[in-house]
Amino acid sequence: MKMGASSWPSETELGEVRKKVAEMSGRSAEEVRVVVSPYRICPLGAHIDHQGGTVSAMTINKGILLGFIPSGNSEVWLESGQFHGVVRFRVDEVQYPRHAIRKNDNSHAIDSFQVHEECNWGTYARGALYALQIRGNNVTQGIIGFICGSTGFDSSGLSSSAAVGVAYLLALETANNLNVTPTENIELDRIIENEYLGLRNGILDQSAILLSSYGCLTCMNCKTKEHKRIHPPKSHEIEESTGKKAYKILLAFSGLKYALPNNPGYNRRVAECMEAAQTLLDASGKGDLEPLLCNVEVEAYRAHKYKLEPNLARRAEHYFSENMRVAKGLQAWACGNIGEFGKLITASGLSSIQNYECGCEPLIQLYDILLEIPGVFGARFSGAGFRGCCLAFVEANSCMMIVIELSSF
Repeated sequence: MKMGASSWPSETELGEVRKKVAEMSGRSAEEVRVVVSPYRICPLGAHIDHQGGTVSAMTINKGILLGFIPSGNSEVWLESGQFHGVVRFRVDEVQYPRHAIRKNDNSHAIDSFQVHEECNWGTYARGALYALQIRGNNVTQGIIGFICGSTGFDSSGLSSSAAVGVAYLLALETANNLNVTPTENIELDRIIENEYLGLRNGILDQSAILLSSYGCLTCMNCKTKEHKRIHPPKSHEIEESTGKKAYKILLAFSGLKYALPNNPGYNRRVAECMEAAQTLLDASGKGDLEPLLCNVEVEAYRAHKYKLEPNLARRAEHYFSENMRVAKGLQAWACGNIGEFGKLITASGLSSIQNYECGCEPLIQLYDILLEIPGVFGARFSGAGFRGCCLAFVEANSCMMIVIELSSF
């Protein structure tokens, strides 16, 4: 199925969300506000945001819609278009980190919230309240809300979790008249992921959602938090430089679904990156710095990488080579060299497999298949590669798969 350049969300989609909230609250549909929080792709910059690397991202024309209205009291009442049941809690309740609440059953540590959340999908709403609370925001007003995601994109590797977290933050902030900047919301969503859920990821996902603009490649330095948006040349200029038609973005779904916060492989790799950083910093006389690979100079890495254990050496190699691919990719994008941009995306995917050692066999097979298709400039996993889809930049009209246009968010 090929999707055109129609805007998202449509008036019909917005109307359905407003109607649902109006029915829940007994209020007028005209009073309902809707948060539009898009999904994202990361062409280059895989698995380095948590180490302070430089990443690139775009949003697409699919994502999360959260219709809401202030509840008039401290109650939060939520329903979902994807999940059964109703989520209810109060904003005057103190929230505690989900990953820190444990029930010890002899030798097995069980996350009691994990069991509870099998029938309760409101974790990110509670996480948003937690983040606002610990940052000292005065949250007294709850919301009545209805949340839904684009059909067929659940667990797609397009960062639906960050889109949900950002949506809840924006809704609660609006209901409580809080003036919060995009940069501050990037940090608040980091708190949801890192401190409330215990996932040791970086700030790529929420940065893309909050900072992207139509048609641009957003570049984010995850150490300095500086960002810029890079416009590509026009389609005819791309064709002149590459000899090929304008590109589109292709998403090929594996059908695999897995909850990333429950996957120990992700946090283990983050820990390995930090261990590699500590070894390199100690070797270069800078062991007092935070053990992140962004604090290791390239020259120090080259001089001391032989001291790393094999698996740590692979993690460090991915970080430094991926940072270089991002830099080259930004130059290729700016001059319209989509062919070179695609080659770098493919190299990123290969390093994710060989050096970062993430992904699973179905995703790796899908990656290999995409590279054999005529008209594909480049491909890699979208997300960690444990589930979801592969993304590819393709020559327009050359592939009979699902193609998503960039969003106008």
